[in-house]
Amino acid sequence: MNIGGNLTKTYSEINKKIKNGNAIVVTAEEMIRIVDQKGIKVAAEEVDVVTTGTFGPMCSSGAFLNFGHTDPPIKFEHMWLNDVHAYHGNAAVDCYIGCTRMADVRPFEYGGGHVIEDLVSGKYIRLRGNSYTTDCYPLAEVDTEFSIEDLNQAILCNPRNAYQRYVCAINSSDRTLYTYMGKLLPHFGNAHYSGAGCLSPLNNDPDYETIGIGTRIFLGGGIGYVIGEGTQHNPVNRLGTLFVKGDLKQMTPEYLRGVTYEKYGTSMFVGIGIPIPILNEGLAKKTAIRDEEILTEIVDYGVPRRDRPNIKQISYKELKSGYIELNDNKVKCSSLSSLFYARKIAETLKKWIQEGIFYLNPPAETLPTDTVFKPMKMTSKLKFVKDLKKDAEICYEDCDIKIVAEKIIKENVNHIVITDKENHLKGIVTSFDITRAIAEDAHDLASIITKRVITTYDDEPISNAARKMKQHNISALPVIDDNEKVTGIITSEELM
Repeated sequence: MNIGGNLTKTYSEINKKIKNGNAIVVTAEEMIRIVDQKGIKVAAEEVDVVTTGTFGPMCSSGAFLNFGHTDPPIKFEHMWLNDVHAYHGNAAVDCYIGCTRMADVRPFEYGGGHVIEDLVSGKYIRLRGNSYTTDCYPLAEVDTEFSIEDLNQAILCNPRNAYQRYVCAINSSDRTLYTYMGKLLPHFGNAHYSGAGCLSPLNNDPDYETIGIGTRIFLGGGIGYVIGEGTQHNPVNRLGTLFVKGDLKQMTPEYLRGVTYEKYGTSMFVGIGIPIPILNEGLAKKTAIRDEEILTEIVDYGVPRRDRPNIKQISYKELKSGYIELNDNKVKCSSLSSLFYARKIAETLKKWIQEGIFYLNPPAETLPTDTVFKPMKMTSKLKFVKDLKKDAEICYEDCDIKIVAEKIIKENVNHIVITDKENHLKGIVTSFDITRAIAEDAHDLASIITKRVITTYDDEPISNAARKMKQHNISALPVIDDNEKVTGIITSEELM
């Protein structure tokens, strides 16, 4: 395949230069300046390799471990590594530890990503396991410790890494959200994104001319390989991913970091760098891509559904500036990934190639460019708030407490929604509030209104509405539209 145009050089010619110590290797950021100064044609002739790098949260990461057999032998049914439940459904003493699995005793503080970081740090890991026992595997329990050197194999195996780009997450709702995109403040209080932009590997070879099965890469501080397209690979929408693997015994904790996200869970930062051989002028042009040319969407995570509304497109140049323009306001914008380490990875890979300890190899098979991402097929119909909501009983802000009390009795309800004359939500009053008002001899409705109201909307799944009620210990949610006008109410009775 020669998407990029006339052939400038071959893999064997570049590897020969690497062996002789005269290969010209630059980072993706350096390539931008070279193309600016000398043009694409000269850059394609002079530059042999462009190095890339990214270092950020990659939740679809984990490791296969082999412990060797005990005496007498055991066939694990369940096992825990530092109290993190590992998946066993393999051979007798193999397991897979996923980075997002949280510890049983310290959830939200420690997880599978921390186990992997501790393992490559040389620390001892506690292994507890049990078995249903068989004639050939009679041992029922194991409780021991091991280090990475005690393992036969320790293989980092990540089904989805090196995202081509990420959306920029914001939150329009009236409460703080705790997500895989970090802590999002209410009312567009901040914005988060991830990815290294012009340094990210898949932005520098978006047509996968040089990236495919067998491509040698920098992975976690050691050498790894691309073994296929990643899960949710969606190149049509510029959301390509990679399936990668490597030997954990070569890696370092500097480039494999267990992390926690407040009230969300655990993950792991993974360092990945990919060399792009400049085989033609097309690749020279692609590897000179700028942050302002890499666009993504600002997405509202305050709307908890799969097809969240896209606010607008934005470039990585603006994202990296620290602020984005939103509704005529400047919103502080932060990255979940590390540009410092992305640059360090690209520089390290550059040094390895210059020193002749890292060679390039053509992929045995390039990755698909036409894969279409599909949502999960649902065989049972989900219920949404609009399916169960009922008309809300409404009073205005200036109503007398007695009128509100009479409406509660007449309509046999426990909740009265308070609005202004245009039906905009202003608060909520419950039968308990009325009882308290009488006990305290209160006469002003404003003194008993709950003004910070947890709300829902028509297209929110029933399960989300139930979770809100449980989380906030309440029994009803006013239903509002995009203009905060009340369209109904859903109570715990409807959910039951």
